Parts: sequence; structure tokens; C-alpha cells
Amino acid sequence: MDYDVVIVGAGPAGLAAAIRLKQLDENISVVVVEKGAEIGAHILSGAVIDPIGLDKLLPDWREDEARPLHTQVTEDVFYFLTEPNGVRLPNFGMPGLMNNHGNFVGSLGLVAKYLAAHAEALGVEIYPGFAAAELLFNEDGSVAGIATGDMGIAKDGTVSDRFTRGMELRGRYTLLGEGARGSLSKIAIKRFELDKDREPQKYGIGLKEIWQVKPEKFQKGRVQHSFGWPLDASTGGGSFLYHFDDNLVTVGFVVHLNYENPTLSPFDEFQRFKTHPLIRDVFEGAKRLSYGSRAITEGGWQSVPKLTFPGGALIGCAAGFVNVPRIKGSHNAILSGMQAAEHLVPALAAGRSHDEVVEIENGWRSSEIGRDLKPVRNVKPLWSKYGTFGGILLGGIDMWLNQLFGWSPFGTLKHGKPDYATLKPLAEVRPIVYPKPDGKLSFDKLSSVFLSSTNHEEDQPAHLKLTDPSIPIAKNLPLYGEPARLYCPAGVYEVVYKDAEAKTEPRFVINAQNCVHCKTCDIKDPAQNITWTVPEGGGGPGYSNM
Repeated sequence: MDYDVVIVGAGPAGLAAAIRLKQLDENISVVVVEKGAEIGAHILSGAVIDPIGLDKLLPDWREDEARPLHTQVTEDVFYFLTEPNGVRLPNFGMPGLMNNHGNFVGSLGLVAKYLAAHAEALGVEIYPGFAAAELLFNEDGSVAGIATGDMGIAKDGTVSDRFTRGMELRGRYTLLGEGARGSLSKIAIKRFELDKDREPQKYGIGLKEIWQVKPEKFQKGRVQHSFGWPLDASTGGGSFLYHFDDNLVTVGFVVHLNYENPTLSPFDEFQRFKTHPLIRDVFEGAKRLSYGSRAITEGGWQSVPKLTFPGGALIGCAAGFVNVPRIKGSHNAILSGMQAAEHLVPALAAGRSHDEVVEIENGWRSSEIGRDLKPVRNVKPLWSKYGTFGGILLGGIDMWLNQLFGWSPFGTLKHGKPDYATLKPLAEVRPIVYPKPDGKLSFDKLSSVFLSSTNHEEDQPAHLKLTDPSIPIAKNLPLYGEPARLYCPAGVYEVVYKDAEAKTEPRFVINAQNCVHCKTCDIKDPAQNITWTVPEGGGGPGYSNM
């Protein structure tokens, strides 16, 4: 099937691009493919949403009865946590860009559904449940579109009785809006050397739960962020609690993936965080409704790859437009989709096709996106270099200087090592021992995955590929204790022994059906031996309002 523009990913960036294309020229043919079973099924974010993107894309959204966001921020609270206590940080000491008043608390998945309805009303074709598995290329090497994956291939590679051939969707231009560490974006970045002369992309893993709390514990519009315990001073990360809608509280935890201790488990740090005296009271008598996890791009200004390549461009978190200290990226995702569309329309009108629309790359750093990311460009590298205490202090000073004078004494700092290269051997660290979950505040991985509504067709080849199947046991296990079993938030990876007590004859087991598509394994594996690929379309988590 042939289109003017093919868009991969029905997230904020992809849908914003589709809407803007149709707003500017209703005759442009646009298709969006989405691997989730429905729109929003694979969308996960905090989410405190800066409405700047929505305001520009759909200026009347606030008056719409079907609007997805209803709760505005009423209170902004910051804490530094120690093990027994916590210190509330004064708001006046925070740089202005950290102020959340005027922002909205809600579900990014519902925002995606709202945008999809607008896109379809404008004539955009949207196909959920179709995973973009392959980039297509013209003879000259330019991107020609994508192919969706075949369905009905059995585990042994044979064709089953439910086989359905994938489709080729060809476009004059292809936009990749897959989110952090997208599989096709990864291919495009490597093939076209889009990361040449850029700092390595940095990542975090975000874990999130939604709880329904007692009315007396609910403070609508309250936004609370913290850092410190349970993470040590050398491990970056933080937490959030957002009160929204009717007695709903989002609780989440982010661990920067440049951590060094291979025995660290982001999932268990999250569970431990909820037991803090300043946190646990909110969840007394509450009900946990949902769980999910997703990788987050954290490299910012200096890590954004070149956006354009012959035949297409990267948009949204596929490019890495997250503002780390603000823990926000959806506003920039919408803006980047709009900007891409605004440059594609004149290119299409001029009869261009499959060339490089360099205007998309040339304009973003001087746009709202660039103005959002540049002042915070040193926060992440300062935190990585000087730890939580020194890094946050220096990062705060740097943000103030950028805000007041548009200047930084540090210039633009480098990130250094990619995240997969930061682990220390087991012999050099103190192993972390986590308490058993109590089933009230803290839980195990499998019961949490159940709440994510994750489902995959079991009779299909594993979508998690090992380049060398021997590495997990021969190298990663003796050197690091095989960290995949810990950094995965869904219990996908296990080391199983023939004799558990004697630990003899270990085997590396991949439970691909548990995968919540967070992509952490693709990022953090120290041997870079795991490649995340798309499973059959429609598989994965079924987030309803994450």
C-alpha cells in the first residue's frame, strides 16, 4: 500500500505529526501503524504533562468535553529522603523551569486515544495491532517505508494454520516515532550514522503503579517528587507521586541505567521505596490497580542523534527529547511531530520524495524543544560524575545560571560511557539484599506483570534475540551474576540450575511472554548480546490508563 507519509508509532509524536499533516493539507495520505493491540496499550508515562504541545496542536482542547486531561497541578512538593526520614526542599530554591503549576496530571495513554480520534476524523488511517518489523529501502539506499511482521509463525519457525503475511506500507517519507530505543530507529541510527559526533544516548528505567486510595488520603492536583533513599549516593534516580482524577494516585520510580552495582534491581528498589514512612501512609487501605515499566531517554541536548535521513526522520522519544530534571517529554514529542509535518508538507508539495528533509534537523535546536533542553543539558552528566549530593547541587546552580543569564560555567558536558559499560564486577561491589514483598505495599514481579495485562501468543519465536547464546552463562553469570534477571522488571530472564542448592548446570531461560516492552535488556546488557525485536502485532502490555 502506498502513502505520502508512513508513521511508525501511535504515540504523541506520531499522532501529532499525522494531525498536523492533515491540518496543513487534507489531501496528503497518511498511515500510522501501532504495535499495541489498541491505541494507548503500550503508552506509559508519569505523567505530569506540559500542555504547550496540545495547546499548539489543538488550541480548543481545553473546552472539549472529551478532553483527556482534567486535573491541573495545585501543589508542587520536593523531598530528599533518608532511610528513616525526609527533608522537604523549599520551592523558592527550585529553578523556575521545575515549577509544575499550569501543567496537568493524567494518563498519556488517554491523551494518545484522544489524538487518535482527532487524526481519524481528519482522514488518517490508523492500524493498531500491526508491528512495524522491517525498514524497506530503495535501490539508492533511501528508506521506502516499512513492512509489518508476519503473524502465525510457530516457535520452531514453521508456518502455522493462523499464518498471515505482513504488509508493505510504502511512503514518500517515513517518520519513526517508536519511543525510547525503538527497534527500527536503532537500525536507522546505525545505518545512516545518525549518532556520529553525538554523545551516547543515556537511559533510565521508569516503573509505575496506579492506586485507588482512600478519600482522606487524596489531595487532588498534588505533585510530589523525591530523590535519595533507597538509592545510594552513587546511583541516580528518583520518585514521583501524582494525585489525579477521582482518588487515583500514580506512584513511580526512575533508576538511571548507568548504575554500577550488578546486584541492583530497579523493580525491588521501587517496591522498597513505597515502604518509606513519608510514602506508605498514602497507600494505607488502598488498592493497586495497574503496573508497568518503560525505558526513558535521558541524554538530552548533546545525545539527540541527527533527526533526518534519506526518506524519513526520527520524532519524539525515538530521538530523545525528554527533559530529565522535569521528567517530561510528551510536550516535546508533540512539538517534534508537528515540526516534522510542517517541513514535510512543502517538500511533498514540491514533488519531492525519499530525499532528506534537512529542514527538520536544522530547525529543532532553535525551536521550543531546543529552548527546553539546552538549559538542562548538564544536569545528567553532573549527577553521573558527582553523585546525588554534589551532582544535584551543581545541576541546580547550573539551571539557575542558565535561567538568569543564558550561560553555563560548564559549557556542554559529555556523558562518557554508554549505560551498558558502567557495571562493576561482582567482586568489586557489596551485594544488595532485598526484603521479601509483603503483598500490601510491596509485590513480586509476576503478580505485577499480571496487572499490566501483558499477553503474547505463546507459539511464536522469542522476540528477544541472543547474538551468542553462550554469553549469559559463560561470561555474564561469573562476572556480574547475570544482571538481566535483576534489571528486567518483568521476570523475563532467569538462571535455572539442575541442582538449585549446589548451583550446578546453570541454564539461561527467556520467558518472552512476560515482556512488557520496556527495552531495558537491549540497553543495559553488558555484552550487548540481547536485541529486542517486535513480537507479533498486538502482543505485549495492555495499559488502559498509564
